[in-house]
Amino acid sequence: MVKQVFKKPESLKENIYHYCPGCGHSIIHRLIAEVIDEFGIREKTIGVPPAGCAVLAYNYLDVDMGEAPHGRAVAVATGIKRARPDFVVFTYQGDGDIAAIGTAETIHAANRGERLTVIFVNNGVYGMTGGQMAPTTLLGQITTTTPGGRVGLRDGYPLDLSQMLAVAAGSVYVERTSVTSPKNVIKTKKAIKKAFQVQMDDLGFSLVEILSPCPTNWKLSSVDSCKRINEEVVKNYPLKVIKDTTQTNG
Repeated sequence: MVKQVFKKPESLKENIYHYCPGCGHSIIHRLIAEVIDEFGIREKTIGVPPAGCAVLAYNYLDVDMGEAPHGRAVAVATGIKRARPDFVVFTYQGDGDIAAIGTAETIHAANRGERLTVIFVNNGVYGMTGGQMAPTTLLGQITTTTPGGRVGLRDGYPLDLSQMLAVAAGSVYVERTSVTSPKNVIKTKKAIKKAFQVQMDDLGFSLVEILSPCPTNWKLSSVDSCKRINEEVVKNYPLKVIKDTTQTNG
């Protein structure tokens, strides 16, 4: 008797990933697809990716997609969800997108308690356009626009968007995870699943921030990129449930 130990999620297309070696996007795509399959909501799910590395998510996730301009994914998703409240709507955004040009849309959507799920991939740089400094870039971090390292008084300080969104009255569930180890990948999947459940239970706004490696722009190996997250990045962005009001709402 042959025991099946691996199966491609039905909600994941056959396309070969274009992401750089060691990038976390491919792992996160699979986790989202697995969650969609487990809930059986493939025909009732709509994803909204904007510009950046996330722009080609529609090449890999086999669900309906609505492309958004840079930073406007939550605004587009709000319109889709209000027009089709019976659908599960999620955005898939990088930190250069959601924490910079898209900050206003995201904060107000959370404050209104829009029934959306946001997947926020934080790799600390603008990945697609050459590794420039992002709002989430750490102090001292070298990027193409901070060759001497980020300086707080000149460049601003690392932005903890998830912590900001947790303050909003309409946000129900906010968690920060990573994909640096099998254990953390499992935790990330559980967080994504819970965020989708919050939406399906009509409770309010949910977001999962995922710390993801970017070996190409960090100029590190894949292994060292994961070590950097575990040893340095988590000091600024600790892995934890930042807000969960499901018990009081449920």
